[in-house]
Amino acid sequence: MSRLLPLFAFLLLVGLFGFGIWWNTQHDQHEIVSPLIDKPAPAFSLPVLGEPTRTVDKASLLGKPYFLNVFASWCIECVHEHPMLMTDVKQLGLPIVGFNYKDDPQAATAWLAEHGNPFDVIVADRDGRTGIDFGVYAAPETFLVDAKGVIRYKRIGPITPEVLDKEIRPALAALAKEAP
Repeated sequence: MSRLLPLFAFLLLVGLFGFGIWWNTQHDQHEIVSPLIDKPAPAFSLPVLGEPTRTVDKASLLGKPYFLNVFASWCIECVHEHPMLMTDVKQLGLPIVGFNYKDDPQAATAWLAEHGNPFDVIVADRDGRTGIDFGVYAAPETFLVDAKGVIRYKRIGPITPEVLDKEIRPALAALAKEAP
């Protein structure tokens, strides 16, 4: 029996490995539920990209819903998402706050000059501390924040036409129903 113990251990490891592979193929990794949904967005005060003496804080964004889009010049998926921000997301009529995450300001400015700037304002989180408060995993991520500063939706990964139609538009419709 003791000679079969290594075989059983090996089979257990193979089984766990196989289950992990199966689990990842059955579940979209972008569907990680944020504990911040329906909770107030974290308080923050960050410098505006390219204007380090000017800051934007949570209070200054209250009064109208907005998108908060986490991006960086080093982010490959941000390049794929960017055309959606420039056109389709912009056409939804809400301000888009750019959240430049763990990036060099000069690199971010050059990236925006090359790809275009869909943002109404861009805050810079160079050290990533505010990103931690928002539960940011990596760029790109997008939040929908209501007029009272409550997070109503979070997307991990790029916005695609399918995400826009199946997730963002319904989230905006739900938000419109809640508005007084």
